[in-house]
Amino acid sequence: MHRYQILIEYVGTKFVGWQIQKKGSSIQKVIQLKLSKLLKQKIILYGSGRTDAGVHALEQSAHFDTKNKIVNISKLIMSLNFFLNYKNISIINIIKRNLNFHARYSAKERIYVYLIQNRLSPSTLNKEREWHIKKKLDIKLIKKGAKKLIGTHDFSTFRASDCSSKSPVRTINEIIISKSKNCIKLKFKSKSFLKNQVRSMVGCLKYLGEKKWNLKKFENVFIKKERKKVAPPAPACGLYLEKIIY
Repeated sequence: MHRYQILIEYVGTKFVGWQIQKKGSSIQKVIQLKLSKLLKQKIILYGSGRTDAGVHALEQSAHFDTKNKIVNISKLIMSLNFFLNYKNISIINIIKRNLNFHARYSAKERIYVYLIQNRLSPSTLNKEREWHIKKKLDIKLIKKGAKKLIGTHDFSTFRASDCSSKSPVRTINEIIISKSKNCIKLKFKSKSFLKNQVRSMVGCLKYLGEKKWNLKKFENVFIKKERKKVAPPAPACGLYLEKIIY
């Protein structure tokens, strides 16, 4: 048995998400089928985590096992990309790993990035790859709100109703917010996130930046853990899985 890590870039717009679903096309299923065909054996991909429908990845990480050692990894990568690129999926690299490595359970940190285009006109080039917000956002207020989220907290407020995680407690290691011209980038670092957590946090930070909420209101919504009082989650199109740290 041989284990390999595979690093994947994709545009999630036309997919039902990373994970295989009963209906629709998933990234996991598309890559599994091509790997199985090229390696002439049944391949099962184990991802570092799920990305929802419409969410993108700059570097998703997964692993798979093979009966025999892959002789020419570069050739396999090129063959995969020949079939996958037209679906907006690209295999960045395939790395030989020992059998103790697990794409999900070996991860020490996950990094997500959310992109906002903050101007009157929407972007043509980045359509469905960022959140277009016309009203000018107060970046200083957003940064103040983000500071309240850093550390270990009960994040029930930002948890999807169908989230299957046993505990709502998570630790956010860092939130970096930057602005270049009209593009606002929010970067979140944590060992793991709850379902919809990042998008829900961004939605609330947007309310803060628009001054629909003041900082006290933002804190109260976070502390009280009442989903009904939360701002609508940010759309999936602006969210990117940037990197998995091992």
